[in-house]
Amino acid sequence: MQELKKKLWAVGGGKGGVGKSVVTLMLGASLARQGRKVILVDADLGGSNLHTLAGIKYPRHTLEDFLNRDRENIEDIILDTPVDNLRLICGADDILGLANPKYSQKMRLFNHLKRLDADYMLLDLGAGISYTTMDFFLYAPNKIVVLTPQATSIQNAYGFIKASLYRGLSRIFSKNARGLDLIKRASSYKEDDRIESVEMLIEAFKMLGEEEKSMLTDFLENLNIHLIVNMVRGKKEEEIGNIVSTVAENYLSLTLEHLGIVKHDDVLATSINSMGRFLEEKRSSRAVTCMDSIARSLMKINSQFESNLSAPSTPEAPVPNEDSKTLFSAIMTHRQHG
Repeated sequence: MQELKKKLWAVGGGKGGVGKSVVTLMLGASLARQGRKVILVDADLGGSNLHTLAGIKYPRHTLEDFLNRDRENIEDIILDTPVDNLRLICGADDILGLANPKYSQKMRLFNHLKRLDADYMLLDLGAGISYTTMDFFLYAPNKIVVLTPQATSIQNAYGFIKASLYRGLSRIFSKNARGLDLIKRASSYKEDDRIESVEMLIEAFKMLGEEEKSMLTDFLENLNIHLIVNMVRGKKEEEIGNIVSTVAENYLSLTLEHLGIVKHDDVLATSINSMGRFLEEKRSSRAVTCMDSIARSLMKINSQFESNLSAPSTPEAPVPNEDSKTLFSAIMTHRQHG
C-alpha cells in the first residue's frame, strides 16, 4: 500500500451534477502542467464520460478490455490526452455487469495500478453510494469529496462521507458480531437504541476491548478525506467547506482537510463541450487559477509524505455564523432523517 500512499487519489461525491469529472480532469491537467506525470482513471463504470470531456470521442481501449482480460497489461489501455504528461484510462458502460465488477476484478485493477509510472493517479468515481463506488473510494489512501454550495449537494456530500465511514467499519468488523451490532446502531436512523455519534460509538467499543477500540480509532485517523467546493459564487459560499468539516468533526469524529474552492467561471461553463481544446490551449480563467492552487496543495501533501512528515493540520473549523446556519441546519436535518 505504501507505493500508492503518495499518488492514488479517489474523487467522489454523493450527488451527480457537482462537476466531479470536470474537477478531476482540470486537477489532473494542473498537475501535469506543473511537471507531474498524471494518469486519470474513469472509475464511473456505469456511466463513464471522462474521455468525452478530454476530447477523445472513440477510445481504442477501455477498462472493459482489461477487466475481461482482452488486455492483460493495464499499460496497454492507457491513452494520451491533449495535455502533455496527462494520460487516461477510459471507463466503459456498454456491457452487462461492468458497473458491478467482482472482487477479484477490483483487486486485479488495483494491483496493476500500483505498477504504473505516475506521480499521481486520480480515480473519477461514479455518483451515489453503490458498493463499487464505496470500495474504490475506501481503497484509495487519499480521498477527495467534491460538492457545490447547493443545500442538496451539501447534504449528499455529508451522506457520502458518512456512508463511506460505516461501509469501511462494517468491512473491518464483519466477523465481530458485537462490533457489527454497535456499528449498525450508529449508522441507523431509527430512534430506538440509537448511538448518536461516532464519539459515542468509540465509548461503546471500549466494552469490546482495547484492541477493537484501537482498530476503530485507527480507521478514523487514516480515512484521510479532503474537500473541494466547486462553483463558488461569493464569500459566504467559501465557508461551506468549514461548515461540513464542523459537522463531520462533531458527529463523525473526522477531521476533513479543505483543499480549496473552485470559483464559478463563465469561461469554463461555455467550454464544457470542448474541454480538450480548452485544456490544450491552456486558456486562463478563474477556475484554472483555483485548480492550480489546489494542485499545489496536493503536491505539498505529497512532498510532506516523502519527507516522512505528518500531513498538514487542518485549521479549526469555525462555528457557523448567522449567515451559514441555514446550510448547517440542512446538513443536520439530513443527519437525523437520512
